[in-house]
Amino acid sequence: MILVTLGLVAFGLVMVYSATSAPAALGGGNPMGYLERQGTYALLGIALMVVGARFDYRRLRELAPGLVLIALVLCLAVLGIGAQVNGARRWIAFGPAAFQPSELAKLALAIWASAYLARRKAPRTLKQLWKPVGFLTSIFAALVIVEPDLGTVIALGIMVAAILLVSGTPGRVLASACGLAAAAGLAAIYLEPYRRARFFSFLNPWHDAQGAGFQTVQAMIGLGSGGIFGRGLGQSVEKLFYLPEAHTDMIFAIVGEELGLVGATLVVAAYALFAWTGMRIALTAKDPFGKRLAAGLTALICGQAVINLCAVMGLAPLTGIPLPFVSYGGSSLVLALASVGILLNIASNHGVEARAQVRDRGRGNGGTRAAVARDRGGAAGARRGGDLRRVAGSRRGAARP
Repeated sequence: MILVTLGLVAFGLVMVYSATSAPAALGGGNPMGYLERQGTYALLGIALMVVGARFDYRRLRELAPGLVLIALVLCLAVLGIGAQVNGARRWIAFGPAAFQPSELAKLALAIWASAYLARRKAPRTLKQLWKPVGFLTSIFAALVIVEPDLGTVIALGIMVAAILLVSGTPGRVLASACGLAAAAGLAAIYLEPYRRARFFSFLNPWHDAQGAGFQTVQAMIGLGSGGIFGRGLGQSVEKLFYLPEAHTDMIFAIVGEELGLVGATLVVAAYALFAWTGMRIALTAKDPFGKRLAAGLTALICGQAVINLCAVMGLAPLTGIPLPFVSYGGSSLVLALASVGILLNIASNHGVEARAQVRDRGRGNGGTRAAVARDRGGAAGARRGGDLRRVAGSRRGAARP
């Protein structure tokens, strides 16, 4: 997992530079600007990954309510004070940097839901599912969709569904919940004109290739132009003001154009390996909280990758979800790396059993000591000593008149 993650981050830095340097130079900007910022975010994220790998993940249960409260406050605040970019309020500016509260909401909800379901039986009906997991998820979804950001709402649903599945929620209950969520999603698409236009353009992007389907069409042209081995690193034509958001949501199209089918396949294989490793961590974890948290974080990262890849290839509507570890974006990269740190800590502790603690009545401070098994020799000796005392006592009794 460490090698795949760091490999994707390094590859992302190369592709961000490739996708932004030429347009920035042609526009009179700094060709290294995006790379420098993304490199800073990567260093911060790797530092958090190291901290997360050394921080006992079990202590996150105590922090879960506070994280959820902070995430809710920030998701509310961004609607009022957030910077508006392309008609959406998703970021809170802090000087030259910007933070996306919905990214924190994903991690906070994953920790809280895992902690809650680890202590209780899995929901067996829709009513049990609604209180409180479904209710809190719906609150986050409502706040995020107002920004608007439908892609993050879908990612939240995938993550919570994975946690519920590992917890033992019946498939029919999950299917019913997913059906209701899909109905709500379709309603959100229909009621918002730009979402409706994106959805119908996904069905036939060539019908309006210069309008609603422009981004999808350009992405498909870029992927197709790469052929088997690509045009060569840095040789993309689509990034020169043809493909919108080439360094964020659409960076996989640049990968396909410059590195061809071979490069695109290797990227997909890297995410498949990440998914296999993450689910293996979840399945081997003995702690209920760790098992659910590992499944949720793995589903979150890989689910976002699947949504992004499908959107770029024209297999799903555009949702604005970045490609984890590869796309340009500070909040997404930093919190994704922090999530990997948590996964690594779960992996390093999956075989460690919680030591039983028994009160040591012989200690004056009333503390506890670890329960340790007595060696066989000592136990056998104690039994033999007890047997001798009983035999000696019986003989003395028989000797009395």
